Amino acid sequence: MARHTKIYERATYYDIVFDRDVSPQIEFARAAYKRHNGGELNSILDICCGPGYHARAGARAGMRAVGLDLRPEMIEFAADAGARDGVDVEWVVGDMCDFALSAPVDVAFCVYDGIDALLTPEDLTAHFRAVAANLTPRGLYVIECIHPRACSYFHYGVHTHRGQRDGTEVEFVVGANHPVFDPITGTAQVRLDLHVRKNGTLTTYTDEASEHIYSAPEIQLIADRSGSLEVVAWHGEMDLNQPFDNAPEATSMLVLLQKRD
Repeated sequence: MARHTKIYERATYYDIVFDRDVSPQIEFARAAYKRHNGGELNSILDICCGPGYHARAGARAGMRAVGLDLRPEMIEFAADAGARDGVDVEWVVGDMCDFALSAPVDVAFCVYDGIDALLTPEDLTAHFRAVAANLTPRGLYVIECIHPRACSYFHYGVHTHRGQRDGTEVEFVVGANHPVFDPITGTAQVRLDLHVRKNGTLTTYTDEASEHIYSAPEIQLIADRSGSLEVVAWHGEMDLNQPFDNAPEATSMLVLLQKRD
């Protein structure tokens, strides 16, 4: 499994760039769960949670919420943010391929290409089985990845994100080394650059690790192989009315998987 540890351990700078309102995505999960399960959404799991945006939003919406991340620095930051928010979240430092929650959840999220850290079909199979083991009957798993038009085996691209807070400016660059994928393994060495300008001083942090970009057929095949999840829908946004297609409105590859009976 890929680990960009040098970058993701700097949770404060990551949050300056990516802090956002994710409540519409929680409402998407409510609607998706009602459509595919027929019930009300009561609990969520935020996988590769980072600062815990979805876990905290779910808790604010009155749900039982869990945040899981491999980096203890991210979990510590998320827990502090949750305390400031006044929300009750269960925070877990753990491996996305091998974890056990105190109780199962109705919906799990993995956004912002979190599954790219799983480098082999065996990794993704183990991950799917771990997620399914922690879902309630017919629970859903929401995976959000970048649309293939923006990032693919043949054109990774350079993706730059910026933010500022309290005089600190942060630029987060993904693919700064113009990654090229190995045609056999489907993996690439991806460099992340984190540029931080604070008090007139520019500091750059750099990290590099392997990634695997999963296609829709791969996800479908590995889900079937796992024996634990099945694909029930594809969307191009967290919008039940937006199909996953080549329309400009489809900005993501979003797959809904459901725990098998």
